[in-house]
Amino acid sequence: MVRISGLQKWFGKYQALRNINLDVAKGERIVICGPSGSGKSTLIRCINRLESWKEGEITVDGVTLSDEQHVIDEVRKEVGMVFQHFNLFAHLTILQNCMLAPMWVKKVPRKQARELAMYYLDKVRIPEQADKYPNQLSGGQQQRVAIARALCMQPRVMLFDEPTSALDPEMVKEVLDTMVGLAMEGMTMLCVTHEMGFAKQVADRVIFMDRGEIVEMNKPDEFFSAPQHRRTREFLGKILH
Repeated sequence: MVRISGLQKWFGKYQALRNINLDVAKGERIVICGPSGSGKSTLIRCINRLESWKEGEITVDGVTLSDEQHVIDEVRKEVGMVFQHFNLFAHLTILQNCMLAPMWVKKVPRKQARELAMYYLDKVRIPEQADKYPNQLSGGQQQRVAIARALCMQPRVMLFDEPTSALDPEMVKEVLDTMVGLAMEGMTMLCVTHEMGFAKQVADRVIFMDRGEIVEMNKPDEFFSAPQHRRTREFLGKILH
């Protein structure tokens, strides 16, 4: 579903990504972790071309990303993304937030877009909030709306960039439960997160990044019980209590 080959990226003189190679199969769930500044978010932002790169290639569902806008648009229709901050339109209701992209990007008729929005709001367990505005919802509810909004485009791949890091601790579980549900339904997912319980529960592979490179990649059991690299062991020692 996603193939990344020889990816290299710089911000000025700073190399953010170093020779990244990664194949993600359809339905596979990948959790990416690592210290701040390790390139995790930059990597997944490259997958839908929110970031450009200097060298290497990314292919999503058979389409190789390029600088051409029509290619970028084609890939973005297939790739949903949920950010650290919810990025909902404050002047639109929850329902309108979810209907907007299918109507404008995929030209879905209004009635069908509404049905789609309600279906996914029900899936993230907040259909009763449809007519409210974002500022009337809790942070956890807003992030679930952001997930529903991404799903309304019916993507083949979902990217999550630290989706719980801006939430109060008591709101984290409701968002993670929503993501676990998606994973169990077979959605292809790449998730940047420090929620290691989530990684143990749903990941097919866990990737540890540091200084712009993939240092270690393994199945969750082996990754947590017998990390191979010193940097991985140091990182896990700090975040696992």
